[in-house]
Parts: sequence; C-alpha cells; structure tokens
Amino acid sequence: MIGNFGEITKIPELKKRVLFTLGMLAVYRLGVFVSTPGIDVVALRNLFESGMGTLFGFVNMFSGGALEHFSIFTLGITPYISMSIIVQVLTPNIPRLDALKKEGESGQRVLTRYTRWGTIVLAIIQSYMISIGLEGQGLVTDPGPMFRFQTMATLCAGTAFMMWLGEQITEKGIGNGISLLIFAGIIARMPTVLYQTIVESKTGQVSPLAVLVVLAFCIATIGAIVFVERSQRKIPIQYPRRMVGKNIAQAQTQYMPLKVNMTGVIPPIFASAFLVVPATVASFSHNETLQDLMQYLAPGKPVYELIFVALIVSFAFFYSAIIFNPTEIAENLKKKGGFIPTVRPGKPTADYLYGVLNRLTFWGAIYISVVCVVPQLFYIGFGTIAFASVFGGTAILIVVSVTLDTANQIDSHIVARNYESFMNRSTKTRGGIGSMGQMRSRLQRR
Repeated sequence: MIGNFGEITKIPELKKRVLFTLGMLAVYRLGVFVSTPGIDVVALRNLFESGMGTLFGFVNMFSGGALEHFSIFTLGITPYISMSIIVQVLTPNIPRLDALKKEGESGQRVLTRYTRWGTIVLAIIQSYMISIGLEGQGLVTDPGPMFRFQTMATLCAGTAFMMWLGEQITEKGIGNGISLLIFAGIIARMPTVLYQTIVESKTGQVSPLAVLVVLAFCIATIGAIVFVERSQRKIPIQYPRRMVGKNIAQAQTQYMPLKVNMTGVIPPIFASAFLVVPATVASFSHNETLQDLMQYLAPGKPVYELIFVALIVSFAFFYSAIIFNPTEIAENLKKKGGFIPTVRPGKPTADYLYGVLNRLTFWGAIYISVVCVVPQLFYIGFGTIAFASVFGGTAILIVVSVTLDTANQIDSHIVARNYESFMNRSTKTRGGIGSMGQMRSRLQRR
C-alpha cells in the first residue's frame, strides 16, 4: 500500500483531495497561534508546566497546544466529539431520534443538525467554565463579565469553524476530517517534545541510554498497535443458490469482518476526561484535605491507573453495544437468506454474534488498557515526563489509527481508479472486436 502512494500525483482527483486536506490542516494550525485577548499567556504556560494532569492539560493535548496559547481554537473539536457520542447514546432510547436514523440520508442530516446545535451549547458551557477558572487563577488582565462574554463568543466561533473545517475535509478531501484535526493537533507537538527530550539528555537531566530505550519502546508500541488495529475476526456468512433473471446464482460464502478494537479511541478519551475533572476542581480549590486526596489521582499513581483501566473497560462494553447491534444484523441476514454455518437463523444467530462481540470487546478493552497505561508508566519511570505527555498510549493510538484509516482510503481511491481504467480498456477492446465483426458481415453480404 505504501508503494502505491507514488501514484497520487498520477490521479488528478486524488491529488486535488490530498492538497485540499493539507491546505485545511494548515489553516487549522495557523489558527492555533491566534491568541484570545485578555490573557497573561506567560503565566498560563507556567500553569501548564505544573498541571498537565488537569482538564486543561487534557484538552491542550488534543488541541495541539491551542489551550496553552489560549487561541481561538482552545476548545478544539472535543465538544463536537462529546455531543456526537451523546446523540449516538440517546438515539436508540428516544423514539423520535431512532425514527430519524431509520429514514436514511434525510434523517441523518437532521441528526447532524442536532449535533451541531448541541456542540455550540456545550462549547458555551465549557468556555464559560474556562473563563471562570482563568479568572480564579489570576491569569486575566481585565476580569469581569466583558471578558467572560468575549471568551465565550471567541471560543464558540473557533469550535464552529473547526467543525466546518472537519466537514469540508470529509466531503472534499481525504480521510475523516474530525479525526484528522485531532491527529494534526497531537502530531504537531511531537517534534517539540522530542527535541526537548534530546536537550534534557545533553544537559544530564535524562540519561542518553534512557532516551534510546524510550525511543525503542515507542517504536515497538507503534508496531504492536498497527498489528492489533489491522487484526479482524472474520465470521463466515453463506447465501444459498437463488434465481437471478433466468440464471441460477451459485451459493456464495462471504465474511463479516469484526475488528478486535471495535470501539477505537473513544474509551480512553472518555476515561481520561472523567478522571481529570476532579484534578481540575482541586486545582481551583485551596482546601488542603482535597489537595492531599487528589495526590492519589495523579497520573502514574496506582489508584489512578486502576480506576483508569476500570473506566476503559466499562466504556468499551458500553460503546460497542451502541455501534454494533447483533439482533438487527441477525434480522437483516434472515431477510436476505444469509446464515452463519452451523448456526440457526434468527435468535440463535443474534446470541452467537453477542458472544463474539463480548469476547472481542473484552480483549479489545484489555489491549486499549495496556496501550494507554504501560507506555505512560514506562516513560515516567525513565524520567521522560514530557515525552509521556505527548507520546503516551492514548495519543499514539489516535495517531496510528487515523494514519491507517487515511492510508486505506488513499489506497481505495488508487484501486478504484486502476479498476476503472481496466474496465474502460476492456470495453474498448470488446467494442473493437464487435466493429470488426460487423464490417466482416457487411463485406460478406456484398
């Protein structure tokens, strides 16, 4: 697949899509450095250096440093992701939303509009909370209602613009626009952190051997993630012989591919967001007892890691039940005459799929937990805390997943173009043979 990337320049449409995607990502990265007025940026950066385990540090990682500069893209795309998941959770439980989902493309447009409205509402709430928190920390040059209104308007506009950017990339570019924006935000900080780690090794803060070990472990982690993300469980689906026009179509055996990690990066994102909220509240409080309790919920502490793993497993089972419905799939197979060998159609098929789903979700949750916990503990153990903040398991998992998805889409465009060219050549060949045959018949009649 990597070898086919050289063909991008040979396909005008694909080349145009790739350049458009790169241009939109460049616009996003420029906006990260457009700061919102009224903030003491130097004091804010000092806050991040001492509080990477707070909600601010979490949002800053996924916004590519936008919150650290308090730019117009401070909230990033996280309100849109949160509202999208909320809509997905509410859809099966609210008849009106469930009916819209079954209406097809028209209903999906309405659900998308609801998601956009909810994103703006959520962005207003989050921007207001951030403005209050910044005022409490003394990071505002002119605190008051005007600053809060200005912050809410600016950050909501930035989130709406990022939402539009993501939709434009999905429609006119290549890959999933929202995922690529998160990908760009994370990967933009990697060179800086890597350079900082190398400088620390030269100054003696970190052993050069430790840096080499950490880099080797990071590469091994990426390889393991690629292997698991491309792993699938293929369930055979058999279709009986049936009449197609005047011909009888032979029985066919197809496969239903189920990824080992069906939930993607949603469980660690939600688990991290859930855990950093208490740390953020404690950072705004001057209660010594609360400060002491929050020491146990710092990243790298046993209590934090145990709760983190428990939340990942819980969210993995919860989200997999939303995105994959065995009962609906079993009914669709029954209507089309398909069945799983040795499994009766209907409820037995649904029960079989439920069993497969539970096993895949369990091992997928274990895999995500290991990826998100072990690298972070490994990096912290070697003293490379800055490296752990950007090259941690959650960030690497997002980067690798988005890279694989985008590469697969590029490869699909190349394969489709080659197939279309082959069919065009085949049609011309058949047309040429037909024309020669017609000419021969006319000559014979003469």
